Amino acid sequence: MATLLLARRHTWLSLPLIVGLAVVGFWLLATLLAPQMTAFDPLDMVARRLQPPSWQHWLGTDALGRDVLARTLHGARHSLPIAVVVVSVAVAIGAMLGAVSGFLGGQVDNAIMRLVDITLSFPPMLLAMAVAASLGPGLGNATIAMVIVWWPVYARLMRAQVLEVREREHVEAAVAAGASRPRILLKHILPLCWTPVLISATMDLGQVILLAASLSFIGLGATPPTPEWGSMISDGAAQFYSWWVAFGPGLAILTIVLGFNFIGDALHDHFDPRSK
Repeated sequence: MATLLLARRHTWLSLPLIVGLAVVGFWLLATLLAPQMTAFDPLDMVARRLQPPSWQHWLGTDALGRDVLARTLHGARHSLPIAVVVVSVAVAIGAMLGAVSGFLGGQVDNAIMRLVDITLSFPPMLLAMAVAASLGPGLGNATIAMVIVWWPVYARLMRAQVLEVREREHVEAAVAAGASRPRILLKHILPLCWTPVLISATMDLGQVILLAASLSFIGLGATPPTPEWGSMISDGAAQFYSWWVAFGPGLAILTIVLGFNFIGDALHDHFDPRSK
């Protein structure tokens, strides 16, 4: 028993997990404490325009003289909440429809899965662009577009889990005991289906941040002067020789995506016995 507990502890204390938690923890702190972490307001012109990095402005200033570091830290206050909202809503909608589809089968299953297939037949970025463009620029509309892109992924994943679990002996025993169909689904099937969904959701948080930044980069997400990472990179693209304008938000996106991927990989290695 002691050996088993020690092995499980070493699994949780893997280097990728520690790095991922540290990176994500830093950006969570930035989300909560961004005004206290920098002396400059992200919307104020605090120095001359396009000033290179210095001791006063660690990441320099942008084309309007705003501190890039301050805008990067405040950008976490938009990107992380959007990712959490998109993934949470997509999981709620997709898991519910996928569970119903896999449990009931028949015409209900066919109808839901055909809708999933139609949605997944479009490239995610292209579909998000089309929806966001039809709704108009803005973080709210971009959030709706990303939910539409992501819910089918969880519907298909949850359906596959339900189809596998409902054939197990304990479910057959519940059916033989006369349990109602809602009780069988809620009490005997769904509790065993959530682990792959939650692992996928953890890794998708980083992908949602990347997609949100992509929409803002092309003008379909955040609107000026909102300090959002994608729009900041778009501003930096117009100032090719002032590399520091895009460096801060680019590094932020890189680290947060890697952080969530590290955490997701560690969770997968811990819960999936086939990975050991």
